[in-house]
Amino acid sequence: MTTDEVLAEFRAAGALLEGHFILSSGLRSPVFLQKMFVFQDPVRTERLCRALAEKVKAQFGTIDMVVSPAVGGIVPGYETARQLGAKAIFVEREEGRFRLRRGFEIPAGARVLMVEDIVTTGLSSRECLEAVNEVSHGVVGAACLIDRSGGKADIGVPLVSLAQLDIPSYAPDQLPPELAAIPATKPGSRGIKA
Repeated sequence: MTTDEVLAEFRAAGALLEGHFILSSGLRSPVFLQKMFVFQDPVRTERLCRALAEKVKAQFGTIDMVVSPAVGGIVPGYETARQLGAKAIFVEREEGRFRLRRGFEIPAGARVLMVEDIVTTGLSSRECLEAVNEVSHGVVGAACLIDRSGGKADIGVPLVSLAQLDIPSYAPDQLPPELAAIPATKPGSRGIKA
């Protein structure tokens, strides 16, 4: 699946938004990828995650377990794991940090892949990997549907993305005038620390 085909899927789902958005990281951007509009369509989600799984197999080989950060990574993590014939688990925030909960365990020797939805700065991915590395040394890499950092986000392991974009993001006090002139909205799920 090409980058244009991935973006066509997001456009068709009404998930490629333009305006002034506050991202989960607190950064601002003229583009927001509302992936939950994609994930509400199981057929579309399967198509995208099947393509991601094919890239993962080519890069990393066999995967035994997929771990994703809650909430945004659960759906693509599950579906990518299904396409890989792997188990799917997720980490959740507990006292501000990602942790494996609900009795989830990673067996010794398991080849683990971290799957995210969208990577911007890589913060959620790094936090997820930190939680996994506390209980396992089997992380072979990571994967995401869209890397909007243009390949610049360093998450500490090799990252495979279905599409790589270079979408600008700005600190709130460094907005270009055209973005500053538009009221900001926050469509994401993670709260911003004051």
